[in-house]
Amino acid sequence: PAGNPGHIRGLADFADPARTIALCAPQVPCGASAAQVFAAAGVTPAPDTLEEDVKAALTKVRLGEVDAALVYRTDVTAAGSDVEGIEFSESAAATTEYQIAELTGSTSGRTSAAFVDYVLGDAAQKVLRDAGFAAR
Repeated sequence: PAGNPGHIRGLADFADPARTIALCAPQVPCGASAAQVFAAAGVTPAPDTLEEDVKAALTKVRLGEVDAALVYRTDVTAAGSDVEGIEFSESAAATTEYQIAELTGSTSGRTSAAFVDYVLGDAAQKVLRDAGFAAR
């Protein structure tokens, strides 16, 4: 939460049973990503709650119900001053890739091509970076 009242400094704090931690359930994408991050860090987390999606985990943080949650950078960015994000190098162990392509045989071929060009262009890439996405 804003102000970091639980004094979370890094991933090791997610293993501290004295801290209140929210994670996404392992069967949902954010939970699978969290498992990759913790494995890379050599940390066995001690969650107090497993949430159905990243928005639910982030809501627990926003409301001050937990000391921390592991969520996507984009969600931290969107939450603004309601939360504080902590950078950690192990995040590189779990990335989500979004593909973009023109549909072959589409009746909207020009529109499809224009959209791909826009998304890959400088203006849209700035919007994506500002939202917390990174280009590969």
